[in-house]
Amino acid sequence: MEHDLTIAGHPIAWRPDPARLSSIRLLRMLRRLGLPDLESLHQLAATDPAQFWQEAVIKEIGLIMRRAPDLWVDRSEGVPWTRYMVGAKLNLWDSMLEQHAHRRPADPAVIWEGENGEVALQSWMSLQAEVDRLRAGLRQAEIQAGDRVGIFMPMLPETVVAVLAVAAEGAVLVPIFSGYGAAAVASRLQDATVRLLITADGFLRRGKAVAMLETARQAVANCPSVQHVVVKRRLGQIALMANETDWLDFVAHPAAPRPDALDSQAPLMVIYTSGTTGRPKGALHVQSGFPVKAAQDLAHAFDLNLGDRLFWLTDLGWMMGPWAIYGTLMLGATLVIYEGTPDHPAPDRLWQLVERHRVTHLGVAPTVIRSLMGHGPELPARHDLSSLRILGATGEAWNVEPWYFFLEAVGGRRCPIINYSGGTEISGGILASYPHLPQKPCAFNGPLPGIAAMVIDEKGERLIGEVGELAIGAPWVGMTRGFWQDSQRYLETYWSRHPDTWVHGDFAIETADGFWYILGRSDDTIKVAGKRLGPAEAESAAVSHPAVAEALAIEVPDDVKGGALVVFCVLRPGHDPLESLRQEIHAAIVATLGKALAPKKVLFCAELPHTRNGKMLRRLARAAYLSLAPGDLSALENPDSMTAIRQSW
Repeated sequence: MEHDLTIAGHPIAWRPDPARLSSIRLLRMLRRLGLPDLESLHQLAATDPAQFWQEAVIKEIGLIMRRAPDLWVDRSEGVPWTRYMVGAKLNLWDSMLEQHAHRRPADPAVIWEGENGEVALQSWMSLQAEVDRLRAGLRQAEIQAGDRVGIFMPMLPETVVAVLAVAAEGAVLVPIFSGYGAAAVASRLQDATVRLLITADGFLRRGKAVAMLETARQAVANCPSVQHVVVKRRLGQIALMANETDWLDFVAHPAAPRPDALDSQAPLMVIYTSGTTGRPKGALHVQSGFPVKAAQDLAHAFDLNLGDRLFWLTDLGWMMGPWAIYGTLMLGATLVIYEGTPDHPAPDRLWQLVERHRVTHLGVAPTVIRSLMGHGPELPARHDLSSLRILGATGEAWNVEPWYFFLEAVGGRRCPIINYSGGTEISGGILASYPHLPQKPCAFNGPLPGIAAMVIDEKGERLIGEVGELAIGAPWVGMTRGFWQDSQRYLETYWSRHPDTWVHGDFAIETADGFWYILGRSDDTIKVAGKRLGPAEAESAAVSHPAVAEALAIEVPDDVKGGALVVFCVLRPGHDPLESLRQEIHAAIVATLGKALAPKKVLFCAELPHTRNGKMLRRLARAAYLSLAPGDLSALENPDSMTAIRQSW
């Protein structure tokens, strides 16, 4: 298979400070286990998964169990249905609240900042007290273990409380993206037969009030299963309807006692992913799955420790929202959350937030950096970012220049960029970077421990140095227990192509020197005259031109070649969309990809379609350009981008 992945040819861009190696959590754990290196940890996971999960994961993250498991790993129902910690009894309340509230009651657990500058802090003791009052409210509402509870909320302190309380009571969390319209909210409430919905009257976004409760009401009107609606009044004293209860009234009960132990296999969460057609997929996760994987990844790859402060720019409806809540709090770190956008009211808002709250771990999507770097390195330089120790990125493939901006202008070359890629059904990452290993731009330097990642060809054979499909050859903690009410769809989506092999749907390459690159979703793959191309390759080539702020590449039908490359470019301020500039960008792409993969068109547009957390939606760009039915639009943050694509010139 041919490819021209120029970013793979870049040299090492960052090396760890030898003086800091002794403090890295993963290396401390390897010493505890008597293992010489990361490769030996991967081997332990492959040869003795029970010992790996017990010693390298459960002990490392501090998961408290009230009853030890009878069996650490059970594959008796087949690899796609592997269970972990079978027979164990636990409650996440013990690990995420009780142990920290007992040891460090006054330390900050959650720091919240509103877009209007409000700040609220919850100590471990106050967070536990609020969770226990909400648990009492859920009991008063007769919410039972296994009942589904929807959370349609912006990132507020009450959002964190709700996520923890629902889990502690054994109910099933259904997180819903705060930007969805009524139809998208209703489809998730209906599919999960949600009994109780927790929402807000609204939130602030770019200085404007977003009327969230009206959307929730329209959705609930079509969902007879929803019996109660709890409303957090964020914006004012809006009148409530008969089936609605003010948050303050709902939690006005004596705190519930210590929660009951739950079976490790009890359902924890149904979190929906958007599809191009059909109803959204509800990934089902269990009590001993998603939170364990989240905390493991934060410990092993992100070096998150007791007392660190993590801020990930996300929403509860995206996997990274619950991931940040569960993983950060289990490890005893402080979770920083933010209501608004990273560039309002000024383009340095994100850097202000880091400085103000002394954030140690900052996570974003690459698109956020691409949008902010246009204001120049002097903007982050105005702020004290010395608290930063780790930079994180997920959601889409990088381009080289934004990666270097993140490394240099934001991290001051002190902080590694932990590139992180996985998915909702994974409960976290497949590939990551590690703070004790050298880094190349845009690359990953290995799979997460316990993830048997590989790149395979169409026959399922492993590839090195060639582009193929990202796959996983063994089960792992955090693997979804299928799709809600649709087990067959789960098997068809991930397990149907090769025996006992999870095919993830990403286009990737593993190089001979041990670096990995994600090139975009395999269903975004571009094929020109029989040659396959990852969209990130074309986009990186376009962004290499100094006039291009952001690029998006798609395949379009071509009578001669079968498929042709079209690249949309958003220009940096101060550059006009001249024909001469178009030719320069075209030449830059050809210089990188070769004449055989020259774009049919280079087009200028005002904006590109993306989700709120910055992931580009190539399928929507393609649909808009070709006047096709767009399919599911619920994840689209900026609807005007569809018009911008159609009107590109």
